[in-house]
Amino acid sequence: MRLAILGLCLVAPVAAADESAWRTSWDGALYGYANSMRLHEDSVLNPGNQVAGLAQRTDSAELRLNFKAENETVRITARPIGLLRETRNAFGTQQRNEGYVSLWQVRVRAAEDWNVAAGREVLNWGAAQFRSPSSPFYFDNGRTDPLRELVGMDALKLSWTPDMQNSVNLVRVVRSGYGAMQPDMWRNTWLAKFDRRSGDWAYGLVAVQVPHLPDFYGAHGQMTMSDELMLYGEFGSSARPFALQSDADAAQPFTVQLPSSRRSTALAGATYTFESGRALSAEYLHDGHGYSAAQKDAYFQRASAMPGLALGLMPRLLGRDYLHLVLQTNMTSDTGYWRLMYTRNLTDNGNELAAYGEASLTPHLGIFGLAALPVGNARQEFSALFTRSLTVGVKIALP
Repeated sequence: MRLAILGLCLVAPVAAADESAWRTSWDGALYGYANSMRLHEDSVLNPGNQVAGLAQRTDSAELRLNFKAENETVRITARPIGLLRETRNAFGTQQRNEGYVSLWQVRVRAAEDWNVAAGREVLNWGAAQFRSPSSPFYFDNGRTDPLRELVGMDALKLSWTPDMQNSVNLVRVVRSGYGAMQPDMWRNTWLAKFDRRSGDWAYGLVAVQVPHLPDFYGAHGQMTMSDELMLYGEFGSSARPFALQSDADAAQPFTVQLPSSRRSTALAGATYTFESGRALSAEYLHDGHGYSAAQKDAYFQRASAMPGLALGLMPRLLGRDYLHLVLQTNMTSDTGYWRLMYTRNLTDNGNELAAYGEASLTPHLGIFGLAALPVGNARQEFSALFTRSLTVGVKIALP
């Protein structure tokens, strides 16, 4: 595989002469990575790679920059991205070059307890690592893939923070951020969020009004039981824009419900931190929008005749119940970091093993890698499309 390049970090602070002066800083990272994916030869959803056209080899270079300028009243931040990518499969080679801003915001301190902001922001919260039921925008929060870059939502936000324990946010989501699918389901959405925290616990309540969909309701919370143990959970009640209905009787055809019925999704988790700094997390997720075991089996039987429909309209998760385990080292370590992940689909008994690691060879040179290994057959969710994925790279840091 072609080696990748990760990490250009520059910081240029300018000291303020007085409280009204601007303080500016910027840093950045240059990512390059090579990914190899082995597709499932007997895939039901993507036979011969004719449906999805997945890349079997991807080489990328990605520049991510962070800019900040602020004084006592105004803060301006931006995260521009530059991307060069080449993908290859049995059908040919494609190149994709683009530049965009994944995040940006102008925030004004209107009064002692009030802030007004406009920009592109990741509206995600909660401690969950596998999925985030309490966020309508980022159910897949990207935490299972440390290389993934989330793109924010274009929004206007009013924040009230009367004290250190409480905060209230009212957000108008104007539209989804860069690269969103059309039609844009989040255009002209209202969000209200209340947060309360103390030294050992914190929780938040979320309500979202979405045009043409029933309202979304969510909650998240966490509690520190001791120096070693933290418990956390998330909940969401929502309806999806559409739902591909899979009757348990495989003789019945697929139907599409617009919108889906309201369902609830919940996650419960715990993290135990050892004296060494390593942490073990265990999470259980129940997604009411997924299929039962019988519905899932019928889904794959129908998919053999209509793979395009089955793949294009598949639920965000096929099953209903999942177990996710994570063992990781201290993320603030100067010498390196690794994490091991195991996920089991309790509905179809499929498994996925994944590992991420990065290590410093010298103060300016490091390496990293991400591997995913589904364990199962072509009629189980994790192994339905591919049997192996491997990403490798190097990291070059500049002072």
